[in-house]
Formats: sequence, structure tokens, C-alpha cells
Amino acid sequence: MTNKLEGKVALVTGASSGIGEATAVALGRAGAVVVVAARRVERLAAVEERLAAEGVKALAVELDVTDEAACRRAVERTVGTFGGLDVLVNNAGVMLLGNIEGADTTDWTRMVSTNLLGVMFLTHAALPHLLDRRGSVVQVSSTAARVVRPGTGVYNATKFGLNAFSESLRQEVTARGVRVVVVEPGVVETELREHITDAAARASIDQRIAGLRQLKAEDIADAVLYAVGQPEHVAVNEIMVRPTDQTW
Repeated sequence: MTNKLEGKVALVTGASSGIGEATAVALGRAGAVVVVAARRVERLAAVEERLAAEGVKALAVELDVTDEAACRRAVERTVGTFGGLDVLVNNAGVMLLGNIEGADTTDWTRMVSTNLLGVMFLTHAALPHLLDRRGSVVQVSSTAARVVRPGTGVYNATKFGLNAFSESLRQEVTARGVRVVVVEPGVVETELREHITDAAARASIDQRIAGLRQLKAEDIADAVLYAVGQPEHVAVNEIMVRPTDQTW
């Protein structure tokens, strides 16, 4: 345990597994109070227990980021319980790959609602508190915000959009002390690919990453911790983290 973030309050979405869980643990070990938010309440409770066992003050909040009112409530509960908000980590996301032709467009709605609108809703709700505390917003984006391939078009669109939103936000608030950080992971060993509903797209990505030494969720958590742990006058605005073996 370190005390680099002692006295700070962090809210992490998509925290029931993967990058979100690893980031919550990393922030807690660095001294932050951590609010973990996600839809899967049973798994979220297990994360809260894990943090408590490590001596981290934590709170689990059920949250569907596609619900704007729920985003406001999550922020209000965080601030009401712990007195403020210093770090927001927008990690919740889905990757439902597949060709545009013949697509199930409900997958598109899910991705845009979660990956883009959800980030916007929660950032909007949190911003007054982050401005008050000169805090940090961390957006978990993807290398898909830079590299486009067939079968990834709508996922690409959400991540390109996330990066554009974040850069506009940065220009809006950086002079008032709020740091905006975009973290772009490459291939990470998480549950993300398990949610792909298109069988051909699932087979294609499995084939592409076969034999690849994938990143671990903790590798991305380390990047987040590095960015938010910098002195106030240092803004690490963008971090791309790829497996050494990843060529794209």
C-alpha cells in the first residue's frame, strides 16, 4: 500500500471485472477511497469485499451507464458518502464486432449507448465536482480509436467519438485544473470478447490474437495510476498500451 492518492475519492465504472476491477484495486492500494460501479451487483459485491480485505475504504454502486438519471445518482451517492470526487474512470464498455452489412443493429445501439453516451452522461454529472476538486477524468478508449478494420466499424466509431469528446473536454477544462486522460489499450485478456454476438466476428478476432501475449488488466490499471498520480501541474493526456506482439 502507498499513500500517493491519500484523501482522494475515485469512481470506477465497469468495475465488476477486468480493467475496471484492476483499476479500482490499484487506486485503492495507492490510498484512494474507491466507489466501484457496474450492472452485475453480485460480482460487484465481491470486488467491494476484496478491497475491504486489503484495507481499502470502498462502496459498491449498481449502475447502468446508459441510464442518465442513474449516472447522476451514482455521482450524488459518491459525493454524499465521501464528500467529493477526485478521479472518474469511465471504463464501462462493450465490443460487439461484426460487419455493417446484415448487422444486428441492436448491437450498434448497445455500443453507442454504453461506450459513448454513457461516458458523456457520467462525465457531465461528475464535472462540477471534479472542477471543485481539480480532479481527473480517465477515459478507457482503445487502439480501435486509431486503427480501423473491416468488421469493427461501429466499435471504431464509438472509440473515435470518445477520443474526440475527450479532447474537446480537455480544452474546455484544463485551464481550471481538471486533467483529462485517454488510455488506449490494445489486446487485453478480459471478458470483452466473450460478449460478441456475431459468430464470424468472434472467430475472426480469436484467430487474429491466437498466440499473442496479451496484456493483463493490471497493465492498464498501472497506466491509469501513473497518469492520475502525477503532480497537479503535469497532465498525461494520452497513453497507448499495446502488447509487444501486437503489430496493428
